[in-house]
Amino acid sequence: MLLKNRLFTPVPTPLLPAAQNAMAAFTAHHRTADFKALYTRVLADMKDFVGTANDVLVIASSGTGVMEGAVSNLTSPGDRVLVLTAGKFGERWRDLAKAYGCSVDVVEKPYGETFSLDEVRSKLTPETKAVYVQATESSTGVSHDVQGIAKLVRANGDTLLVVDAITGLGTTHLDVDGWGIDVIIGGSQKALMIPPGLAYCGISDRAWKRMEMAKNPRYYFDFRKERKAAAKGESAFTPATSLFAALGAALDFIRQMGSGDLAAGRKALVDNAELAAEMTRAGVKALGLKLYASSPSAALTAVTAPAGLDSGKIVKEFRESFSAVVANGQGDMKGKLFRIAHIGYYDFLDTIGILAALEHVLATVTDKPVEYGVAVRAAQEVFARARRGELEAVGARN
Repeated sequence: MLLKNRLFTPVPTPLLPAAQNAMAAFTAHHRTADFKALYTRVLADMKDFVGTANDVLVIASSGTGVMEGAVSNLTSPGDRVLVLTAGKFGERWRDLAKAYGCSVDVVEKPYGETFSLDEVRSKLTPETKAVYVQATESSTGVSHDVQGIAKLVRANGDTLLVVDAITGLGTTHLDVDGWGIDVIIGGSQKALMIPPGLAYCGISDRAWKRMEMAKNPRYYFDFRKERKAAAKGESAFTPATSLFAALGAALDFIRQMGSGDLAAGRKALVDNAELAAEMTRAGVKALGLKLYASSPSAALTAVTAPAGLDSGKIVKEFRESFSAVVANGQGDMKGKLFRIAHIGYYDFLDTIGILAALEHVLATVTDKPVEYGVAVRAAQEVFARARRGELEAVGARN
């Protein structure tokens, strides 16, 4: 049977065809009026996509580069910071803060779990300069209570809140300015549906002021330098020009999802991820599988492998039989879970298809009988309830 390669991974995600076309056709030099117009328009649109009135920077980098910049630009050696970690990417915040000489307090929970607000409160001190957290921990599929954490941080004087929303933006409803998030970080290869290579961040006035006092070294990721260049319609260094063309096309697509309103399109994109996630969870449960995350996000569904089965066999069978790529667990979780993403360019048929494939995968790699259609039926029922307006928002329950 013909096989079409399909990505169901948290990164990279499927590419938007219009963005691919724009990227392939773009040839403008980065110091011309044509590129300046594109660059200026994209930066303005990114404010609506992020949902902030603050300046948004877009830098040629992976998301980790801007995560590093959010440490180097805001701290000095010896500064006390608080890292909230329950997965691989929370651990990255911890390691970055240590690399820049910070005194790191940690609230750490096992993979698959999240932390309580009381645990966060107990670690905050008047000396805490910044709190670093994920909106969504993509290594486990867990969603953290950013709103609750933001409220605690705002009550803690001058402490800044920095949120890695690389997976969260476009899959999670976030009120950046209303909650008081000082730095929020995203990446091009997620809900924006274009290749890896661009990272972006919205930065509050409080954070800009902190940068003037911070003593850690920075050069390429000097956000002040990038902001100064952006005010002139330029980047501080050579930009990824073709990726900017792709980003412009992706933002236009999201605007169309909102009938011409980019903010409404962002909401529609998040709603789409929530519905795909709810359908997937229903299908997984109908097959007798267990969800891994205690507080699941809409970005991806992490599923615990059946007892005694290495999840790598599930990942391999998806690829070999259906050319579908799902993600294994990361770090200590490799072999224990698999992850199906709902970030960006996924629709109803993608969701139904991956669940139908999952039924066949389980029938192949386990010795237990599988009732074909049970996962698809459960997902169909979720979709039907959503069309009738009967499905409660995913975020309201989690």
